[in-house]
Amino acid sequence: MKTIETSVRLNNGVKMPQFGLGVYKAENGTEVTTAVETALKAGYRLIDTASFYQNESGVGEGIKLSGLNREDIFITSKVWNTDQGYESTLNAFKKTLKELDVEYLDLYLIHWPVGDRFLDTWRAFEKLYEEGLIKAAGVSNFQIHHLDKLLEKSSLVPAVNQVELHPRLTQVELRDYCQEKNIQIESWSPLGRGHLLKEPTIEYLAKKHGKTPAQIIIRWHLQNELVVIPKSVTPERIVENADVFDFTLSPEDMKVLNQLNMNERFGQHPDHFKF
Repeated sequence: MKTIETSVRLNNGVKMPQFGLGVYKAENGTEVTTAVETALKAGYRLIDTASFYQNESGVGEGIKLSGLNREDIFITSKVWNTDQGYESTLNAFKKTLKELDVEYLDLYLIHWPVGDRFLDTWRAFEKLYEEGLIKAAGVSNFQIHHLDKLLEKSSLVPAVNQVELHPRLTQVELRDYCQEKNIQIESWSPLGRGHLLKEPTIEYLAKKHGKTPAQIIIRWHLQNELVVIPKSVTPERIVENADVFDFTLSPEDMKVLNQLNMNERFGQHPDHFKF
């Protein structure tokens, strides 16, 4: 039975919580600090931020206020597109550590695959990984052709690929590829930026199980063995989103949800992102 403490084992042996908090668009200061503190006190152990979010210092403050030991929290951040390249990535990483006020990251991701610059960025990641400053190195928004290019040039296989993924964008081909390469998929925008909460099938399943539509979708991610990081800054919603470990979607429920796929994105397509 899955619990809020359930973790996945990455390809380098590191354990990563399967469920966590995303803080995209959470305002730095009280808003993000309270969200992080609330989540950690509610049992969350994975916090996902990025330099682009401009809230790393607030995240760090929320971690301190939780009273938890650093080693009990899995912290992810990402290098932004304008900082990509070898030296600039190393400099950006130092700034991220300073903002979060930590000595290492559990996971560092390349935020988007920028041209060929991500190859130099990955070399910097290799150095950080070898030095123990990051426990795992990964990527975000990488398509199969980006991963092919990266794996041609490096023996370090990304531990994680964080991509937009939800019942309207199930990314089956990419998931199959990553499973073959032992790359863990992590879902961003797991609720489709709220667009799926009124979807009739999901509303039906919510009534059937006595749960909210958001809880049905989060449970779908968990049962698909995806790492999921729903974002909220509302304390009640943060707690509610975690209340997904006392029920199970049936195989038929999962099949119905899988069939909602329309390859519909609510964020940018990695191949058409304007950097």
